[in-house]
Amino acid sequence: MGGKQKTLAVLIGTALAAGLTSPAFGSTVTAVAHSPTPRAATPGTGMSVVEWNRELITILSDPKVQPSTVHPTRSFALLQAAEYNAVVSITRAEPAYLFYVSAPKGARADAAANQAAHDVLVALYPAKRASVDQRLSSQLSAIPNGSGKQAGIRVGAAVARRLISLRSDDGSAAQPPRFIPGTMAGDYRPTPPDFPTPAFTNWGSVKPFVLAAGSQFRPAAPPAASTAAYATALNEVKSLGSRTSTTRTPDQTAAGKFWAAAPVWNVWNQVAQDLVISQNASLEKAVKVFARLDLSLADTAIAMYDAKYAYRVWRPVTAIRLGGTHYNPRIVGDPNWTPLLPTAPDPSYPGAHGALSQAAATTLAGFYGAQHHLAVTSKGVTRTFAGFQDAATEAWLSRIWSGQHTSVDNRAGQQLGTQVADYVARRL
Repeated sequence: MGGKQKTLAVLIGTALAAGLTSPAFGSTVTAVAHSPTPRAATPGTGMSVVEWNRELITILSDPKVQPSTVHPTRSFALLQAAEYNAVVSITRAEPAYLFYVSAPKGARADAAANQAAHDVLVALYPAKRASVDQRLSSQLSAIPNGSGKQAGIRVGAAVARRLISLRSDDGSAAQPPRFIPGTMAGDYRPTPPDFPTPAFTNWGSVKPFVLAAGSQFRPAAPPAASTAAYATALNEVKSLGSRTSTTRTPDQTAAGKFWAAAPVWNVWNQVAQDLVISQNASLEKAVKVFARLDLSLADTAIAMYDAKYAYRVWRPVTAIRLGGTHYNPRIVGDPNWTPLLPTAPDPSYPGAHGALSQAAATTLAGFYGAQHHLAVTSKGVTRTFAGFQDAATEAWLSRIWSGQHTSVDNRAGQQLGTQVADYVARRL
């Protein structure tokens, strides 16, 4: 099989893995075949990619703009996949995510990336169009006028239209079914003090961006609430995660609050921003880093919620407060036990911080090396780490220290995040 035929086969396999029908994928790929070398040097730097990523984080800071049933990682994945495809449709230096669009010789990749980012954000958040339009105007004004700029704009617009269309029926708009709490030991139920309705109950059935299905890497069932393994894990949280703990250190308390201060996917995107800036990354490098990171995070979120609602494991606060029901003789109940921080409104297994942070750390280590020193900032507080894994490990340990998760939850999350990130990296 020749080089172009092999590449076409790989691209078709990727599209099928992502759940696209072969006609929708094939109609795009047949127009152009992948070439292993770029047509020409790509103008622009990675700074524009950082600025669009920041724009999305700013948009999401408005609590009114994001539907409560749609996970924000979907928006990051759409934004970054659009910028990536806009660039590689012109350079042909990398395999596309699902499809290329036709691009004339001389089309500006920086113009394409900016237009694609703009159009995705306007489609997702039409109420924020004024600020997004202003961002686009600022970005395009730095690019010399001419046919190359206009061609790039057309490429970016075409990529955004295609990608939004492909994701229009991915299940993200479905109304979540009513959640019925369980009554047996180990069954999830809403948590004190406010007992909120469980979140993202149907997110595990959303079509992944790269995985074949949300259940592709579903972890094995956790130990039952009656087992010694569960008692050991829960008793650790009972001691370290209590609001009045005397065994948790001051630094552990600080870490627990640090990793809960902002959405963990925002934190890791900001880590990527700092890396792109400090390394003075090219446009091509930046779009690849962010695309791989955010596709991994989006699919990890889908896979995580698939597992959470497949197993429906209760949270530590529920298990500890009901310990007096003697479901496990190794656990002494405390009906007044309160975690350091309020409990998130979803089942405990697997842990979100473990899964998402591990996916991010695995992805970024693949680009920058495992021992890359980094500073992570959240809500004005900065913590430093010797490598990506150190940061991810603290992220999931923080959930024990804040009373949110057991080590059982965290190990499953770590495994899941690694598997998803590795799978995405092999395809992008």
